[in-house]
Amino acid sequence: MKPYPPEFKAVAVALYRSRPGVTSKSVAGDLGVSTETLRTWIRAADGRRPGSHSAARTAAPESDSV
Repeated sequence: MKPYPPEFKAVAVALYRSRPGVTSKSVAGDLGVSTETLRTWIRAADGRRPGSHSAARTAAPESDSV
């Protein structure tokens, strides 16, 4: 397994999140990493365990309705 620097992982996750509608597969391909590697980095950035699918890709805005 090839070690990647934390900066590269952070940029990869930011790239994925900055492109709405893009798949992790296409971003991973652009970066030359496996899809599962990128998914692992995304989960880690979200603070989730591998295999957990409970958190959304982006947080919904909070409503201030009274």
